[in-house]
Amino acid sequence: MLALGLLLNTLGIGLFCWLIFTLAVYALPFFVAINAGIWAYHSGAGLIGAPLIAIVGGGMALAIAQIAFATTRSPILRAIIAALFALPATFAGYHVTLAMAQIGVPSLVWQEVIACIGAAFIGGAAWTRLAVFRETRPVESGRAIVGSSQPVLTAAAREG
Repeated sequence: MLALGLLLNTLGIGLFCWLIFTLAVYALPFFVAINAGIWAYHSGAGLIGAPLIAIVGGGMALAIAQIAFATTRSPILRAIIAALFALPATFAGYHVTLAMAQIGVPSLVWQEVIACIGAAFIGGAAWTRLAVFRETRPVESGRAIVGSSQPVLTAAAREG
């Protein structure tokens, strides 16, 4: 029974860590949605209007960022947009890692060290997922551009 409990705890922590790294990219739209919902509630939108405004605000923040990221060709602007998404992810990663460290680490100093390391990893993962430094392909109207049938790594190894 103890082995089953350890296995399930390990799986649960692994699932939680996977969720943190996967959802870290959406920290900025979530932050915008929460702030828009709180602002709407305090300005009199009520219990039904505030969540609707929050959903629209978060969706618009995500859509605007994706459109800006997709239309820009400059790697510097892409890095800046990715950094705008990575900063709230780093902040959220710090707090999540600190909360997890408080469960199992008794020393306050080591809790902070682990939280800072976790924040760096989560922010870096969010930034890496967004900051793609490759050239965008031109779009031809009327037909789709077909890529090579080889995987990217195989084609890169053969070319260079």
